[in-house]
Amino acid sequence: MGEVSITLILLAILTYFAEYSLAGYDVLPDLQGIPESAFYNVTYVVHSSDDRQKMNHNIRNQSVPDEQRLMYYLLMGYEKSVRPVRNASKPVVVGMGLTMTQIFDMDEKNQVLVTNAWLDQGWHDEFLIWEPKDFNNITTLRIPCDKLWLPDIVLYNNAAEYTDGVMPANAMVKNNGDVFWPVPTKLQSSCKVDVTYFPFDDQSCRLKFGSWTYDGYQVDITNRSEEVDLSNYVVNGEWELLQVRVVRNVVIYPCCPEPFPDVTFYVHIRRRTLYYMYNVVFPCIMMSALTLLVFCLPPDSGEKIALGITVLLAFSVFMLAVAENLPETSEFVPLISIYLTIVMTLTSLSVMMTVFVLNLHHRGPNRVEVPPWIRTLCFGRMQSLLCINDDKTFSSYLTPRESKFIRTMSLKVTLDNIAQELQNEIQLENGMADTVVTEREGTTIHDHRTSDGRFNGDGRFNAGSSDSLRRHMRPPLTRGHSNNKAHDEIIQALKRILEKHEKGDRDYEIVQDWRRVAQVVDRILFWIFFLGTFISTLIILVITPASK
Repeated sequence: MGEVSITLILLAILTYFAEYSLAGYDVLPDLQGIPESAFYNVTYVVHSSDDRQKMNHNIRNQSVPDEQRLMYYLLMGYEKSVRPVRNASKPVVVGMGLTMTQIFDMDEKNQVLVTNAWLDQGWHDEFLIWEPKDFNNITTLRIPCDKLWLPDIVLYNNAAEYTDGVMPANAMVKNNGDVFWPVPTKLQSSCKVDVTYFPFDDQSCRLKFGSWTYDGYQVDITNRSEEVDLSNYVVNGEWELLQVRVVRNVVIYPCCPEPFPDVTFYVHIRRRTLYYMYNVVFPCIMMSALTLLVFCLPPDSGEKIALGITVLLAFSVFMLAVAENLPETSEFVPLISIYLTIVMTLTSLSVMMTVFVLNLHHRGPNRVEVPPWIRTLCFGRMQSLLCINDDKTFSSYLTPRESKFIRTMSLKVTLDNIAQELQNEIQLENGMADTVVTEREGTTIHDHRTSDGRFNGDGRFNAGSSDSLRRHMRPPLTRGHSNNKAHDEIIQALKRILEKHEKGDRDYEIVQDWRRVAQVVDRILFWIFFLGTFISTLIILVITPASK
């Protein structure tokens, strides 16, 4: 080792004299046995010595700008890969701050928060100290960051590529060695999105910063202040910034026994609901109202089921549109999805109930009559409670049996009148004109009957009408016996018409009773679904978001 050192010194001296022509040698010393790496060391020493001399010349040269002379002075022999401390056991304390400028985007589907911010980092560099009086009272110098030692602070929950890097901003260095490095950057951090209360949700995202390779004994990271600077914040149209907290943590990871400090910023934001009220909530409520209209539509229109299915399809399409903007997770179920599911269930039930109501409405004569318990339950007070207006006619005050009796007797009275006219014709043919006049004056259909020939003056029916029909239609033994046979056939045909009319009246009453039952059931279902829709809307869209 001693021989090599002496040889290196001799080589340095020879090179120095050869360069400045101060001396020359005809014969160089024997270099055999000297390692090749020694020549590189000699070259480095010589070049370093030359560079230092040039730097010293530039520092002392008054024609060089002051900042340039200071730059030469600070960077002469500066090694940016070495921590800026003279004592290796001493940590570099790095202060971490954040200036929030904008919430650029909140991607709920990919669970990524994109923010624009300034990362403020400050530390003390023991190798960047100077006397201001030696450099024309310069106290602060801007130095490119690629020429200084920088802490390897990264965003732990980064959602973008680390190769993007940051803007190469200059570092501001003070004469006492304090370095301040503000870096404007766009941060893409992973954030666990809780969409339970969507669109009335709050989100809490964290930005965790720490050194990637230095432990707490080498680089100690602290927060510069307890609050985040929001003086340059630009308001976001979708999200409202509520609070940003700063917390310093010290974590010991399984890989290493040393502590690793970090500074975490908790960003608390709240969704602005006005946009979603107009585009999500109000359309849902309006489509829920369309579900109720299914029970208000008359059954004879033939569009009740079509309206219900159309509303159901509209809810399905709307739910798919909402699901596209939400994260694909089974951990949280949004309120709006719960509401849409409930309303779709009610709509499906309304379609099924509509089928049931239409079945009641279109029950024909081949069906049985309305059971007494259904008649008791649906008619009477139930119609008043459900605000169903019945026709206030004379027949509406009668029972179905009384109404049937009135229609039957009216037809019988009409038939009696026809029979009387036929009897008069028979008597005229037999030469009994005087008797005809007498019979006309004494007939049961006299001046005391009403204008329609159905009632007496006191409002009672004439029970003798049908008896006179049978009495007058006895075939007399006269020369008009052949005509009487034709008249009898007419009377028999009229009787068949009466029986058919009675059967039609019975069928009509059955159909009308079932239609009234369908109307009552339709109105009951309307109020049930109205209460279900109103209560679900009130609880899910009003009470639950307000009580979170």
